[in-house]
Amino acid sequence: MRIDQILSDAVNRLASHATEGANTPHLDAQLLLAHVLGRSRTWLYTWGDREMEGAEFERFNALIERRQQGEPVAWLLGYREFFGLRLAVSPHTLIPRPDTETLVEQALRRMPANGARALDLGTGSGAIALALAFERPAWQITGIDIVAGAVALARRNADALGITNAHFEEGNFFSALPPAARFELIVSNPPYIDEHDVHLGQGDVRFEPRSALVAGQNGMADLLHLIDTARHFLAPDGWLLLEHGHQQGGEVRAALLDAGYGGVSTCQDLGGRERVSLGQWPSPLSDSLRQEGS
Repeated sequence: MRIDQILSDAVNRLASHATEGANTPHLDAQLLLAHVLGRSRTWLYTWGDREMEGAEFERFNALIERRQQGEPVAWLLGYREFFGLRLAVSPHTLIPRPDTETLVEQALRRMPANGARALDLGTGSGAIALALAFERPAWQITGIDIVAGAVALARRNADALGITNAHFEEGNFFSALPPAARFELIVSNPPYIDEHDVHLGQGDVRFEPRSALVAGQNGMADLLHLIDTARHFLAPDGWLLLEHGHQQGGEVRAALLDAGYGGVSTCQDLGGRERVSLGQWPSPLSDSLRQEGS
């Protein structure tokens, strides 16, 4: 059968099973077929009149069947592109998403070329830590995750990319750190979804680990913990950057201000939604108040 016909049939099959959060049948079919053939998506259309081998067709058909059942494309491919890096993915971690690149972009703006220390909490596949390490080779990046499989995956990704200025440890947020540890930058994409959120039953999220998605207090528990605890591990004038749900910006900003951070603001993601909030420790006001009270 011709490649263009095989692709068209696969798109129709995926379209008939499309659900909210998993409704990109054209892109999914193209990515999977290009993966099986070891070609680019452009090649598929340039050479659509070519015949496809039987073994390749069977392999592609098996992937389409798994995608029809909802399995994430990233798992079927075995990787996801993030900030220009190809990262291996696994069921142990969240699949890196384009919106999280907003967090990386904002962090880089606060990371001068000269070296310092950054911390990525809940590192998962290592996506954020490795993107920062790649862009700032003079910096030392530490990534921490509570899941041993995630830490192993992040280390494999670092080795595959040849990134040597990032290392990964197992621990529950700050628990893996000595009390005297200090960082000029702390970033995190923590669990921030409420356990009753309907989106947990849609798209790729259905397959991802709940421990990396769901937090108590209507999704705010881990964000509030990070805001409260990060100040004890930030160097003077250090920055905390947090990814959060698009309706949580106001609560996160208020918590940052209440905790004494300065320069508090929220940045929008690619879709124009509030996605990353940040603050600097300590704020000039809170620092002056402490000096007056001493």
